[in-house]
Amino acid sequence: MRLPKTILGLVLLIPFFSTLNVLALDEGAIVQRTPYDFPSYEQAVQTTDVEQYTDRVSYEDSINDREFVFEKLRYVSDGLKVVAYVYRPKQIVGRNFPAIIFNRGSVVRDDIAPELISLFHRLATEGFVILAPMLRQSDGGEGRDEIGGADVNDLMNIVAVARSLGFIDVNNLFMYGESRGGMMTYQASKKGFPMNAAAVFGAFTDLQEVIDSHPREYPQTVLRQFWLNYDEQKNEIAKTRSAIFWTEQLNVPLLIMHGGRDRSVGAEQSLNLAQRLQKLGRVYELVVYAEDNHFLSRNHEDRDRRAVGWFKRHMKK
Repeated sequence: MRLPKTILGLVLLIPFFSTLNVLALDEGAIVQRTPYDFPSYEQAVQTTDVEQYTDRVSYEDSINDREFVFEKLRYVSDGLKVVAYVYRPKQIVGRNFPAIIFNRGSVVRDDIAPELISLFHRLATEGFVILAPMLRQSDGGEGRDEIGGADVNDLMNIVAVARSLGFIDVNNLFMYGESRGGMMTYQASKKGFPMNAAAVFGAFTDLQEVIDSHPREYPQTVLRQFWLNYDEQKNEIAKTRSAIFWTEQLNVPLLIMHGGRDRSVGAEQSLNLAQRLQKLGRVYELVVYAEDNHFLSRNHEDRDRRAVGWFKRHMKK
């Protein structure tokens, strides 16, 4: 779980919001939908970690492909208005597309569409709509991010969003998680999210081990900012977010990918989970890119190709 630029100051911010009328709406109701206008690559470098995800050429190719549309949504979750991104073909009338729910990494983030657009474009050209919940408190969303607590509801409620959009085949939903998003993917599986299959990369499966391995990055003062009740409930907080303790509740086909030189989340986290899945007889695949990092930056195209292949293998007709 990696912290992006300017993150620590954001963790404590709880946006002011009004719940008037919102509580009367159904969970997943879309309250705003707007097209997205991408900045130049140079501008994106100044405000995001886009260089970790894509180069200028891939970025410009993606934002200039007029066959696809990027939109920002606001939808209702637990009475909060939270944000999601949707990337879809321009022509949608009379069509239903399989969808990949992308779970981003890190904690509270501002607008990160420039970081994600090239990845989304690779997936969309394979015939998928991409739906990405940003989770409460991020990108102007209301509420407080608990990093795998009540914010999991924002992910679960994305099913209703998919239904209401009208161009998504809800019988063919898949999930793709990065780092913290992998943990969210595991939790969604445990809670019965109606996905056909899932893929993750750089996902942690033992939160306490991550904390213990990075004491400078996660001192007690930072953990208390993440979780206000950390001192009293640290064991429960860690276990709830650690799939290694409830592997038997993972019942969807899983593609697990990890970098052998991941300095943020050690590859042994995925290896240990795979061993348990093996003993349980679950459907899974494990891929370790021995020389790669937390993002699988050297193999991002192969990473996404494998994910697409995994999803297509589990497509319902």
